[in-house]
Amino acid sequence: MTTRMFASPLFLGFDHLEQMLERAAKSSSDGYPPYNIEQVSPVELRITLAVAGFFMDDLQITQEDNQLVIRGRQTDDSQGRVFLHRGIAARQFQRAFVMAEGIEVKGAWLDNGLLHIDLARPQPETRVKTIRIGTQSASNETTITENNVESTEER
Repeated sequence: MTTRMFASPLFLGFDHLEQMLERAAKSSSDGYPPYNIEQVSPVELRITLAVAGFFMDDLQITQEDNQLVIRGRQTDDSQGRVFLHRGIAARQFQRAFVMAEGIEVKGAWLDNGLLHIDLARPQPETRVKTIRIGTQSASNETTITENNVESTEER
């Protein structure tokens, strides 16, 4: 399986992908929580974060100007429990992604310890306008029809 990276800003709808990944790496040097970014269609992408042990109430997603910010804070439920080994992280986190203008958050859901966030770049509506072609009579008058309205102009 090969991983392909596209440098085009249209790939994910963020600032250039390389710049975004550099910023994310710098802002969170420990890499927690790990995440994937995948393109699910030409105009949609999905960010998936591994948030094992977090409940929906422990997570918050906000859009602050051009940043998508995901925060997690778990409640301490270790009272009365004795851990022989504690390898599952139980700490708060904040992960931010810089988004290009026009990107919309379509939705988010938590499934089997993975937080999925769907984003889309809306495509401008294609507007087609039909221009009717008028006729020119022998007396140099042009007949123009538009929306069932007929007007005559003299040249």
